[in-house]
Amino acid sequence: MANKTFVDQLGREVFISGRPIRIISLVPSITDFLHHLELDKEVVGITKFCIHPHVWFKNKTRIGGTKKLNLDKIKALRPDLIIGNKEENTEEEINILSNQFPVWMSDVNSFNDAMDMIEKLGPVLYRTNECRVLLDSIRNSFKGISNIGQDKSVLYFIWHEPNYVVGNFTYIGSIMNTLGFINHCEIDRYPDLDDLSIDSPDYVFLSSEPFPFTTRHIDYFQKKFPESKIVLVNGEMFSWYGSYMLKVPNYINTDLKKLL
Repeated sequence: MANKTFVDQLGREVFISGRPIRIISLVPSITDFLHHLELDKEVVGITKFCIHPHVWFKNKTRIGGTKKLNLDKIKALRPDLIIGNKEENTEEEINILSNQFPVWMSDVNSFNDAMDMIEKLGPVLYRTNECRVLLDSIRNSFKGISNIGQDKSVLYFIWHEPNYVVGNFTYIGSIMNTLGFINHCEIDRYPDLDDLSIDSPDYVFLSSEPFPFTTRHIDYFQKKFPESKIVLVNGEMFSWYGSYMLKVPNYINTDLKKLL
């Protein structure tokens, strides 16, 4: 098969020698996406945070965490394609790997970025048609949930002590907007609540990841935001992109609707 050069989401040119047959994923969302594309034989390595699908988590070689990779394990697997992410992985480790292997980098900060990633990876993975079908399915499934938020304001927490919230130019923030919510934090990325002067939003969302918020945190945030409704949400539904986006509508129409 012919060698090809692809452009990733960072604008980098990535030279790949034919069809990739030894793939390593450095991103949980992308691992799930590769499983959706039935690349079971091709994927040889995943991170310790790639919990979906469970059968891969149990059986695939784990090459460390997203921000602390086991470079020796990766080298031993002799990948012909590594897929990473600007936010999830460190620039230093990606640069080291890029000097030895083809590394295609994603950069997902919005709903549209997630769709662009799927479209761009189609030809890289020799799954162009499958990715087109997936894109159509995602677009159609999100049409029915675009007004669930009803322009209600939301403050979305991803960490406790320090209390980090989701700001603009983030995938989570974009998903909230896509669902019809208004992000109550107008600062970019993930600011500390202590750095903000902010009143009570309509809702406070406490995510299940990366910090595992539970019912024991509700009282704390209710005191901080007495006029808000405190809601525990499934963080995967707001932060995982790729094929995982297909699961969002059912979660919104069942679990989240009841919570709101």
